[in-house]
Amino acid sequence: MNFLKIVFTATALSLATFSSVCAQDKTITIASTTSTQDSGLFNHLLPAFKAKTGIDVKVIAQGTGQALDTARRGDADVVFVHAKSAEEKFLAEGFGVKRLDVMYNDFVLIGPASDPAGVKGSKDIVASLKAIKAKAAPFVSRGDKSGTHLAELDLWKAAGLDPAGGKADWYKEIGQGMGAALNTAKAMGAYLLSDRATWISFKGKDGLAIAVEGDTRLFNQYGVMLVNPAKHPHVKVALGQAFVDYVLSAEGQKVIADYKIEGQQLFFPNANK
Repeated sequence: MNFLKIVFTATALSLATFSSVCAQDKTITIASTTSTQDSGLFNHLLPAFKAKTGIDVKVIAQGTGQALDTARRGDADVVFVHAKSAEEKFLAEGFGVKRLDVMYNDFVLIGPASDPAGVKGSKDIVASLKAIKAKAAPFVSRGDKSGTHLAELDLWKAAGLDPAGGKADWYKEIGQGMGAALNTAKAMGAYLLSDRATWISFKGKDGLAIAVEGDTRLFNQYGVMLVNPAKHPHVKVALGQAFVDYVLSAEGQKVIADYKIEGQQLFFPNANK
């Protein structure tokens, strides 16, 4: 009897361990940008994904550059970010399997209600940045190599300006995320570039307003990639691919499109375009 009890106990423990391992195996890590997290999209999307697949998701929300570096180190199974040139570099280095478009929205130039640069209502982001520089109006930059920061730097370059390199007094780099940048701009009465989703979900809008929107150069594309198991063999390929497939599927695209705050759609699916 003792022998049978020992065998039974050992078997039970083995099954429990197996179940635990299986449970752990049903979890993936996604390195993503702060806008997908701070906007509330993941709180809307991930429960639907789990209901469909049984897979849990741990999100590491960082600026896009940091998220890609996290994946380079092998600390993520999937990346879901929004800086196409940086994503393509990641892919060319062999760290990603394939980059796929998922959704888009746009950037907006946010500014103080007083609009010291006189740009409110403009649809020309380059002319507006030139006006901000000419008036030396305060400008807050994330300065964190995020997708938004990289887009901002590209826009300054298109304007023929380099306030970061020139160490302009009116230009402040904070090295923090979008929420912190919005709060800093509010405190300083400054302009800044924001993704529209984070702006819509931002609770402290008093004193700030959209100054410039609608320029095609403010387009903001998001992409998804499975981290390459050839670089990091521990990547959970099947589970990670399940997430990629879901956000590209008709069901996943509808879930993304259905996410709204106060009737405003934050992201627009375009996986099939």
